[in-house]
This record gives sequence, structure tokens and C-alpha cells, in this order.
Amino acid sequence: MALSSLRDLLAEDGFVLSAWSALRDPIVHEALIRSPFDAITFDVQHGLHDLASLEAGIGRAALLGKPAIVRLALEDRAHAARCLDLGASAVVMPMIGSADEARAFAEAVKYAPLGARSYGPTRAAELHGFSGGADYMRVANRETLALAMIETGSALEAVEAILDVEAIDGVFVGPSDLSIALSADGTLDPRGEAGERAITRIADAARKAGKLAAIYAITAEDARRYRALGYRLVCVASDIGFLKTAAASLVAAVRA
Repeated sequence: MALSSLRDLLAEDGFVLSAWSALRDPIVHEALIRSPFDAITFDVQHGLHDLASLEAGIGRAALLGKPAIVRLALEDRAHAARCLDLGASAVVMPMIGSADEARAFAEAVKYAPLGARSYGPTRAAELHGFSGGADYMRVANRETLALAMIETGSALEAVEAILDVEAIDGVFVGPSDLSIALSADGTLDPRGEAGERAITRIADAARKAGKLAAIYAITAEDARRYRALGYRLVCVASDIGFLKTAAASLVAAVRA
């Protein structure tokens, strides 16, 4: 069952490598899902996804046996629950800056007693083979993950408190925004010294809290480094990046 496969893959210090989708094209989604990636992440915040492309992409992932993750738009808690109703296995909320903000996010995506998620998982129950919505509801709090993005100075200072929120399953680091926030002049430097110290601190905090540390990696080298630090869910590159890199490599090879 694709809903539980994300938890299954992460069990016993397992590692999940996720594709990153910014494009709405369903054939691109299918290619990524059929690839050796363990999961697929749909980016709403900076990507081109809308409700229709999420419905199609999450459905394809479930039917092909891979978990779907959604990086939401800023402060869109209503959409977070809706993505879970569509069958997503995890939702990531950007720009969480405090434990209170993390608690409000978790409240929207967890059923009582952990939260106040509204009932209506008809599509999720059908996609994942549950006998009905009530059957899905019994396991949803455990099997669907709420990940708070750590990408600001205030979030870094509050990371332990954010992780202490019971209904938060882990944190997701945005190295680019975090590097901008930590610089004195807004410089983008995701591999800089300040960013690397923060990334290490966040991984350590998640490990101590017994929760998941996840992160976006620009390159395979970054992904390997983050895994060594203790990140167990890593999203790497993007569909747009794959196309550009492959195209440039092919043209260079022909013209060599």
C-alpha cells in the first residue's frame, strides 16, 4: 500500500530518495515515478502545480506504488488537508517559524485527538485500498507525515521547540532560503559555512527528538553529504533540472 510505504521505507533508519516535480505534465510524473526514486515530491510553493495536477500526480503515484509528498504554498493549511484527502503520504509546510506555527499546521492535517483535520478522505481511501473513510482515518495520523520547513533564522532558533510539537513528524530543511536568512546581506550560499552548521544542528536536533530530518539537495553530492549527516528523506534536483542537464550533456556529447 503506497500510503504506508513511506513509513515502511523510513523504518529502522531507512533512507528515502525522492524525485522533485515542478512541472504539471502527467507523463513527466509517470517517468519519475517509474524511475528508481523511492518517492515523488510535488512542489506547489515554487513549482507550477495546481489542484488538478496534484490530483493526477498523487493518483498516479499511488497506483504505481510510490508515496507522494506535497510541498505546499505558504501558510496554506486548508490545501494541506486537501492534499492528504487526495492520497498524499506527507505534506511539507514552508516558512514555519515557531512552535505555535508548527502546531497550527499539525492541527490542520491530523485527526483528533492530535488535531482537527476535517473528515473527507474518500479519494485517499479508494486509492490506497481501504474499505472506507473510517478505515483510512484509523491509521492516517500515523501513516501521513506533517513536516515543518526550517528555512529562517527564527525557525533555526526554535527548531527544538518545533520538533517538540507532538503532531509534527519531522522537519524539512530548505538550504537556499536558510542560507539567505543566515547571511548578513541576503547572500544565497547553501553550501556556506553558516548554512552547513545549521544543517548539522537541525539533523542533530531531529535525531535527539526521535523525529525525521528531511532536506532538499541541489546535487547528488549534496544528497550524499546530507545523508551522512543523518537526513533520511532527501529530495534531489528537479524535473526541470533533469531536462536541462540531460539536454546540455547530450548536445555537448554530439558536438565534442
